Amino acid sequence: MPKKETITVEQFGPNANLSHATRFGNLVFVSGNTGTDPVSGQLGKDVREQTRYTIERLKLILEAAGSSLENVLTVTTFLTKREDLGGYNEVYNEYFTSDKPARATVEVMLNRPELLVEIMCTACIPD
Repeated sequence: MPKKETITVEQFGPNANLSHATRFGNLVFVSGNTGTDPVSGQLGKDVREQTRYTIERLKLILEAAGSSLENVLTVTTFLTKREDLGGYNEVYNEYFTSDKPARATVEVMLNRPELLVEIMCTACIPD
């Protein structure tokens, strides 16, 4: 029976409320991430930049777990403004060009008004 393993990306620092991701067998469950630059920590200025930063954060977490964006199975996206869907899709499609993951996108209120997007995903670790 596989055991659950917590995945941590040191450059993001600890979060008392969640793990960056958990791995169970060959599956990786990545927590929701928002649009801060993974290097500088600066928040993106618009939905396109926040989406790019968010996906780059997901990419680093998946790599730490032994996976990659190519192995993403599902994506759940939370947008604060319905009108940002076009800009979000524009950037999303740069990263997921073919064999796209299953996806749900919903409009929500995030925990800070300047946050425009939050993304969580599930990926597999190939054999």
